Amino acid sequence: MTNSFRTRPRALANWLFIVAALIVLMVVIGGITRLTESGLSITQWKPISGVVPPLNDAQWQAEFANYQRIPEYQQLNQGMTLAGFKTIFFWEYLHRLLGRLIGVTFALPLLWFAVRRQIPSGYGPRLVALLALGGLQGAIGWWMVQSGLSVRTDVSHVRLAVHLLVALFTLAGIVWTALDLRALARDPHARPARLTGLGIAVSTILFVQLLYGALVAGLNAGLVTDQWPLMNGSFYPGPTVAGRPFLDALFNDPAIVHFVHRWWAWVTVAALVVLARATRRIDRRASIAIHSAFGTQILLGIATVMSSMNLPLAALHQLVGALLVAATAWGVHAMGRR
Repeated sequence: MTNSFRTRPRALANWLFIVAALIVLMVVIGGITRLTESGLSITQWKPISGVVPPLNDAQWQAEFANYQRIPEYQQLNQGMTLAGFKTIFFWEYLHRLLGRLIGVTFALPLLWFAVRRQIPSGYGPRLVALLALGGLQGAIGWWMVQSGLSVRTDVSHVRLAVHLLVALFTLAGIVWTALDLRALARDPHARPARLTGLGIAVSTILFVQLLYGALVAGLNAGLVTDQWPLMNGSFYPGPTVAGRPFLDALFNDPAIVHFVHRWWAWVTVAALVVLARATRRIDRRASIAIHSAFGTQILLGIATVMSSMNLPLAALHQLVGALLVAATAWGVHAMGRR
């Protein structure tokens, strides 16, 4: 390892865990933004000047006027007061502000560690790639918002799914890298963990569940029913639109998307149980984290549906989903240690 006496893998790992915690918070705020239908309240993308919110009545009126020009206001929210607009503006503003904070929290320390040559050999490109993923996430967020500004009254559920999945992939990558660095801090000769066949299989199964969770959010499919395990008195609800092709319904029909999400969850649980049991021999804490996360997530998912998408429960469901991704990355990393 080049300049091993100068590198600081433990400090880098601690920094990355802080960034990971901010991303988890970002996922929760993003979920609340979606649940409160706040995502289209800011109709412009101003990466720098957008940090400053409206500060006087004239600026608030200008922002509200921009919102009044889009279909969501004209078709769904006619008559909304300025006070009501300020409420939805708050969540979208907070979501974007936190995104900027994460960018600064990642970029500035990375530059500091790089200038001081404290990044271990081989980790620089990986950290730059993670930074680039964060930048891409910001662009995807605006791409998602654009889909709801002209014709639609909400954002594209497909673009929302891409936005969420990239955030969770970035979270997993940051947790994985932090764990590699923590191992390096304990043993200067430690090598990065590798992906095992089991890790790839479990990650793929979890990816499908996360995809359908994002589609449920984008289609408001959680409101299709407040029953569990049945859906409006039936096990299989059938597509919302009669005659819709199956492949189209699989990704675009709220009832079918909800059905897949609630039952693929048990396939995911089975895969996570296998991972947790395999991980137990290597890292008992990772095994406990996986079990705790998926057990809590299942209960929250059922409670969220039966409460007709109660906001605090739905936000907790989003939180534990992000924590489940982090716990799974921990377990898969443990399986791939060398």
